Amino acid sequence: MDPLKALADAERKPYWLDEDPFEPEPLPRIFGHTHADLAIVGGGFSGLWTALLAKERDPGRDVVLLEGQRVGWAATGRNGGFCHASLTHGLGNGLERWPYEIADLHRLGVENFNAIEETIARYGIDCSFERTGELNVATEEWQLDGMNEVHTIGRELGADIEYLDRDQVRAEVNSPTYIAGVWERGDCAMIDPARLAWGLRQACLQLGVRIYEHSPIKHIVKDGPALRLTAPYGTVRANRVALGTGAFSPLLRRLRYYLAPVYDYALMTEPLTRDQLDSIGWKNRQGMGDSANQFHYYRLTDENSILWGGYDAVYYNGGRVKIDYNQRDATFLTLAEHFYQTFPQLEEVRFSHKWGGLIDTCSRFSAFFGTGYDSRLAYAVGYTGLGVAATRFGANVMLDLLDGLDTERTRLRMVREKPVPFPPEPVRSGVIQLTRWSLARADANGGRRNLWLRTLDRFGLGFDS
Repeated sequence: MDPLKALADAERKPYWLDEDPFEPEPLPRIFGHTHADLAIVGGGFSGLWTALLAKERDPGRDVVLLEGQRVGWAATGRNGGFCHASLTHGLGNGLERWPYEIADLHRLGVENFNAIEETIARYGIDCSFERTGELNVATEEWQLDGMNEVHTIGRELGADIEYLDRDQVRAEVNSPTYIAGVWERGDCAMIDPARLAWGLRQACLQLGVRIYEHSPIKHIVKDGPALRLTAPYGTVRANRVALGTGAFSPLLRRLRYYLAPVYDYALMTEPLTRDQLDSIGWKNRQGMGDSANQFHYYRLTDENSILWGGYDAVYYNGGRVKIDYNQRDATFLTLAEHFYQTFPQLEEVRFSHKWGGLIDTCSRFSAFFGTGYDSRLAYAVGYTGLGVAATRFGANVMLDLLDGLDTERTRLRMVREKPVPFPPEPVRSGVIQLTRWSLARADANGGRRNLWLRTLDRFGLGFDS
């Protein structure tokens, strides 16, 4: 099918947020003045997990969560719905950056992932949790070395991981582009991210968390031994503050040096017929990803639609953030073309939704942590698109830091160290666009990395989504 025709009737909105019957009624905005032991800024996964864990740790703690729009409306409700145990944006990235901690990071990630599954069951959250694992495929020969290393190290760490040759991987999911694959069977689940967020919201309310929507925080200032947070129609005076605002304008000035707002895009197909699904197999319903520098991620929904996203991580020069950037027709067309190249047997399938959204990227591709205002404020940001599970770990780190606890988490180099900051504009835009161009060239030239990418590799820097 002509990709333009296939996209013609697609709704310009995130699939997960499109008139879902599970969506709860709005909560009131904050009016007037209030006090709290802990104030949380941001109603995505980072803020929700922090609120829930804070009350589970100390039921008597007075917790307020403030969200600028609706709970789950931003990256939380727009992502692909991969709940992956990795805390490091994949094993490969973790091996490069923290090789001496990788065993602990892997174990902590699995423990965190298992706790998420237990929490979903305990609170009765209906979010289509499917522990199917993730199948990463190679489509070019140059990708095999990295795939083999991940398989080998993964097995040594005790992961339930299997290497698949060309015939085996195509027996799982049938695409003429696949030449090998690695199936991480146990440590990744598919979920409906919006319904998970709404379920966490309800669990927080049941535990006594006060949640205010449509209450963007404009300022944070010292107020004696506490901090005062100012919204358009009210204020909160809190003993401690946790920031979970992702890529949006940081309330702590220093964070802007480490974060780059990147836009990621996705499509959703119409539901596949039984014959169409049979033509590609996919009986085990794994999450999928390819191994290029500019990679795709894709998965099945409850209705057997295919979410197809990734590839085109877009940074708009100057770090501009606009609601208009959530739609990008050139990227949607590219994604549709790649979809049909991967699954030519689905040439008659059309797309029902097309959308994009903002990701908080940092130069090490995974979250970083810290405090401000004499340790009265903590933050966890920079998840770079793999935060559905890792945000729960980050929430525990923030609470450890705010409570002044010395824990296994806070002793990690990953937690104690910061990524290399991005240069100021306009140099930042030039560096990022050169990196994007170089990554595309590497994909087109057998994975060969030019001098610029090799220099970034040497200093542990990069750009990703």
